[in-house]
Amino acid sequence: MQIQFLGAAGHVTGSMYLINTGTTKFLVDAGLFQGTADETKLNSETPDIDFSDLDALILTHAHIDHSGRIPWIVKQGFHGKVYCTHPTKSLCEILLRDSGKIQEAENEWENKKRKRAGLEPIDPLYTEDDAIIALQYFYPVNYSAQVQLSKDVGFEFGNAGHLLGSAFIKLYVKDENTIKTIAFSGDLGNGTSFLEENPDVIESADYLIMESTYGNRTHKNIELRGDRLIDVILSAYKSGGTTLIPSFAVGRTQEILFEIKHYIHTHDNEASERLKKIPIYLDSPLALDATEIYKSYSDKMSDLIQEYGTSPFSLETLTLVNSVEDSIKLNFNQSPKIIISASGMCEAGRIKHHLKHNLWKPNTHVAIVGYQAEDTLGRALLNGATEVVIYDQTIAVKANVHKIDGFSGHADATQLFNWVSHIKNLKKVCVVHGEPESSMIFAKKIETTLGIETHVAKLYETLDL
Repeated sequence: MQIQFLGAAGHVTGSMYLINTGTTKFLVDAGLFQGTADETKLNSETPDIDFSDLDALILTHAHIDHSGRIPWIVKQGFHGKVYCTHPTKSLCEILLRDSGKIQEAENEWENKKRKRAGLEPIDPLYTEDDAIIALQYFYPVNYSAQVQLSKDVGFEFGNAGHLLGSAFIKLYVKDENTIKTIAFSGDLGNGTSFLEENPDVIESADYLIMESTYGNRTHKNIELRGDRLIDVILSAYKSGGTTLIPSFAVGRTQEILFEIKHYIHTHDNEASERLKKIPIYLDSPLALDATEIYKSYSDKMSDLIQEYGTSPFSLETLTLVNSVEDSIKLNFNQSPKIIISASGMCEAGRIKHHLKHNLWKPNTHVAIVGYQAEDTLGRALLNGATEVVIYDQTIAVKANVHKIDGFSGHADATQLFNWVSHIKNLKKVCVVHGEPESSMIFAKKIETTLGIETHVAKLYETLDL
């Protein structure tokens, strides 16, 4: 059996692995590379692979760095089933269509520049229509259901606790008279989210393909995240200003809404009373759709979420903003308020307009609740930029920018190691989905502490198991 690493090897994004047993060929994940221009170029530079010859694709979860190339591989000729959990299919129905729209918009902008330079136009990686076609191949199954992919390959999903519907994979591959077990961790949660349960455990496996996003770091101040967020909101309120929360539309937005609701329900103090009076605007069509999906799967979420019934994200002061006109009106509303909007790294979407209209105000507070990649507007704000350029206009940064740790959906180094250490009979661990330093440090810890052979995967290499 061979595995080829087509993404998330030496990188955090672009998760895609090709497995060839000799009689069955299939993919695990097909995600977009995200980040720098050089990284995004990799999305259409996959080695010469006949996607029409593949039997299936097994998808760990809906995040675009794991699912975002599915419409592209369908364009390349893939017509097999895309196995995933039911919530993952529902989330992909909105995320992949949105990704298609973004591909079209960015391509239109690129072609305007190419036209001015006298160059021929190029096609987008895929369109929204391509995404709609790709969604026809999705085939959802339940956690723990035994799925027979072919005569020699079966698999089952386990709950990874990272995102609604996220899964790790246990593959069962028949090799002559024996059955080998190969596990893919997917992205693992850290057990601290109010929304998700702790990741399930794997009792035994022969080989493990293991993520290492936070393989060299531990999360800090997790227990203080809610109080810190409320402090920022109340500080803005006291000064008559707006709290801007750039937030990922799927997962993080729902977590922030529930954090506020849970604080109000569990605190009987002055802060809670003030919080009840502050208008909250959820200004992201994608986040609105995602929140409806989360509500529909509330029975699949944590016990705490289920205690709140069918409306875990509703708040008396919450206004759902859908139209562009209503979004624009917010920037002429001078009263204290909270605006939660995408994108989470401030690179696109309505949050950029709100930052443009509010960053120059000293009573504005910006709460950064997620990872900010290099060369993004969010990272520039975190790094203390005194001015930024938004839509070709230079904006002075007079606002108060706060980094609120503890909202990561990823397991940290200690949690990753503990998850691996419970798996018996491991012969080899292939470390993926991390920056090179993070992967190397995590692999070394596994090898020296647990005595298990490790390998840090390189992009496009093929490994025999």
